[in-house]
Amino acid sequence: MLSFFSQPAGFDIGETGLLAFDASQPLWWAIVVGLGNTLRVSLPALLLATALALTMALLRRSRAPGWSQLATGYVELIRNVPLLLQVLIWYFLLVEWLPDSTEALSLLPGVWLSKGGLAFPWLMPDELGAWHWEVPVQDVFNVHGGAAVTPEFLALTLALSVYTSAFLSEVIRSGLEAVPHSLLEAASTLGATRWQQIRLVLIPQALRTIIPATTNQYLNLIKNSSLAVAIGYPDLVSVSNTALNQTGRAIECLTVMMAVYLTLSLLVSVLMNWFNARQGLKGVA
Repeated sequence: MLSFFSQPAGFDIGETGLLAFDASQPLWWAIVVGLGNTLRVSLPALLLATALALTMALLRRSRAPGWSQLATGYVELIRNVPLLLQVLIWYFLLVEWLPDSTEALSLLPGVWLSKGGLAFPWLMPDELGAWHWEVPVQDVFNVHGGAAVTPEFLALTLALSVYTSAFLSEVIRSGLEAVPHSLLEAASTLGATRWQQIRLVLIPQALRTIIPATTNQYLNLIKNSSLAVAIGYPDLVSVSNTALNQTGRAIECLTVMMAVYLTLSLLVSVLMNWFNARQGLKGVA
């Protein structure tokens, strides 16, 4: 039934990350490369979404009305704009408003942003096989050296991060508000600074409430990455759709996609449940 996955793919994949691929390699390896691209965009988006969500949740609890209103406006705006539209907005902002590669923006030393994507320092092998730190440089025609990610990758990562952070910030805020204020007062009485109260008292106590709902948001982010097909980023769905069109084996290709997403969801659930149980044991200790 699945033996056709061993036949040559017959198509190229525009972005492969760390996995090499060409059209002569089998279909199953093309699916693996697509899965690698899904993970490559999902994992940074999870980290960025968590950082943004925590920031927004803390700002909404801020005693300064301006910061609180700003965070509230962010959450309400992002939650009420469809994710697909946000993906397209980020993509067209990157490919239309950024300068050409010949005039890339220097964000930091060795970090360049242009319509060609984001270039940044990375460990690269030399002719002798030794790994050295390579920094991108701008020349007359392009930015070369180091590593780079495409506008499609950037647009999808930013859209997933921003969209998920708006929902996740409400999860975090509700968890923070569930912590008794008396615990913070006790920490203040003992001489803890505001940052120490947040880091050592507020967040550890709130995690037991936050983690279960956070798991759902993480799962949603991974599944929402399938919208990559709208901007041509070769994720699992995009590559599988190409394989489907090449072979005409719709049921098999769709079954593989469902199995992969189910496996990813179960793995995330197991990891988050383990982390939640670990936090519970710490609380008991």
